[in-house]
Amino acid sequence: MRILVTGGSGKLGSAVVAGLLDAGHAVVNVDAVGQRGDAFSRVDLADYGQTIDAVFGIDSRHDGVDAIVHLAAIPAGGLHADSATFHNNIAVTFNVFQAARRAGVKRIVYASSETLLGIPFEIDPPYLPIDEEYPSRPESMYAVVKHLEEELAQKLVRWDPELSITALRFSNVMDEEDYAAFEGFQDDAALRRWNAYGYIDSRDGAQAVLRALELSAPGFDRFIIAAADTVMRTPSAELAASAFAGVEVTRALSGNESLLSIEKAKRVLGYAPRHSWQH
Repeated sequence: MRILVTGGSGKLGSAVVAGLLDAGHAVVNVDAVGQRGDAFSRVDLADYGQTIDAVFGIDSRHDGVDAIVHLAAIPAGGLHADSATFHNNIAVTFNVFQAARRAGVKRIVYASSETLLGIPFEIDPPYLPIDEEYPSRPESMYAVVKHLEEELAQKLVRWDPELSITALRFSNVMDEEDYAAFEGFQDDAALRRWNAYGYIDSRDGAQAVLRALELSAPGFDRFIIAAADTVMRTPSAELAASAFAGVEVTRALSGNESLLSIEKAKRVLGYAPRHSWQH
């Protein structure tokens, strides 16, 4: 496929572009920043005119795409004023989704967020392991936008039964060089309680994107995308008992398995994380 990746110069985006190229796809990276090259075009995605123009074609880069991977956004709360995060992120996502519809692109995979699970967990999750089955619980303006993006996606696929939009609720994205810092978590479990000790290797994030593109079932679906393990050496059953005392554990926890359940992604997408900070 020829795939338009928004935000392909970012931490996750760079891994996604590399993974798609390795899988034999043609990639066009549109982003506000990046290095000059065959795969990169500078586009202000907050501008609908530029966005729809980029989806239909960019000079010598392409004259139409088969799919869109939408990763571009202010990547977390607190980096800008709440109003700026809201207006930028919701506008960019609307522009990308709407441009795809106008251009007849039927496959969209985009970055949703673990924050919809209730992160940071100042209020306990309803149960462990955490999955996609309970309603979203945004606790920040960044997460509110992610909630609205999922709502928008559900409405758009209702209008178009051939459209596929897949929301990947990525955990905290890490590159291999980030793992040295994980030793600093081991003596104080409170440091990473905020997201139930989850993370995702950027390379496995890229794998999840590829799997979602390959499936592209019509309609909307959401998946938690995390590593198979936690950021801690402490067994997950001990973490759950100490950090989330009183929270129901719905099944036995094995070893260091993630408290962010990836069972749905494994079952439906064929997602199989290969990378861990421990090896």
